[in-house]
Amino acid sequence: MTKTLDPLAPFRLDGRVAVVTGASSGLGERFARVLDAVGARVVLAARRADRLETLAAELTDAVVVAGDLAEPADRQQLIDVTLERAGRLDVLVNNAGMTDTVAIEHETLERFESVMDLNVTALWHLCKLAASALIADGGGSIVNVASMLGHVGSTPVKQSSYCASKGAVVNLTRELALQLARKGVRVNALCPGWFPSEMTAGMETDPGAITFVATNTPIPRMGEPHELDGALLLLATPAGSFLTGHSLIVDGGWTAR
Repeated sequence: MTKTLDPLAPFRLDGRVAVVTGASSGLGERFARVLDAVGARVVLAARRADRLETLAAELTDAVVVAGDLAEPADRQQLIDVTLERAGRLDVLVNNAGMTDTVAIEHETLERFESVMDLNVTALWHLCKLAASALIADGGGSIVNVASMLGHVGSTPVKQSSYCASKGAVVNLTRELALQLARKGVRVNALCPGWFPSEMTAGMETDPGAITFVATNTPIPRMGEPHELDGALLLLATPAGSFLTGHSLIVDGGWTAR
C-alpha cells in the first residue's frame, strides 16, 4: 500500500520543547507563537516577566523564565529550569539582542562591549549550555538569529557594534555546526532584513525611513513578521534535517544588490 505523502508533517514539533530568548516582544514573540502553533512546548525567556506571562497565557503550555541573559547565571538558570519543568530540550532559538545606532567616533567602548557581550558571548554560552541537553535527547536544532547586517555594512544607519556582532554570529554558527553535526545537533542562522521590532521602532511610519528601505530593497518595503515563519520552521523543525551551518537571509533582496 502506498504511503500517503504529507510534506507538512516534518514541520511539526509535537512533543518537543523549544526555548525562545527575547520572547517578550517583536520577532521573539512571533517566533514563540509560531513554534507553539506547530506543537512545541515553548519556554519563554526575557527580562520583562509581565510580558512573558501575558504571552504564556495565550499559548498552549508555555514556561516562563524571566532573567537578564547578559548575566551568566541567568543563562544557566534558563537551561536548568527548562530541563526541570519541561523535561527535555529540542530547539533553541537565540533571538535576544541589542544594538547601538551611533557613529564610531561617538560610540563608547563600554557600549560596544555591551552589544558584543549580549549578541555574541551570551549566544555562544547558551549554545554551549544547550548542546549537552540537545545531544542527550537525541539531537535537535539551534537557530541563531543574526541579521542581513552580519553579511553587509549598514551605513548610512551607523551601528558598528551591531554589524560586528551579527557577523560574529554568522561565522560562529558555521563553526558550531561543524563541531556538533555528528552529535545530532544542527546549527543555523536566521538573518532578517528590515522588519518591525523594538530595534527598528518608528521606521515603519517615518517617511525618510520608508523611502530609504523601499529605494534599496528589490521588494520595496519592510518585511512583515509572518514572512519569517517559514524560514524559522525550516531551520527549527525536522523539515531542515539536512541543513546545517547555513545563514538563511530573509531581506527582500537587500543583500543581492
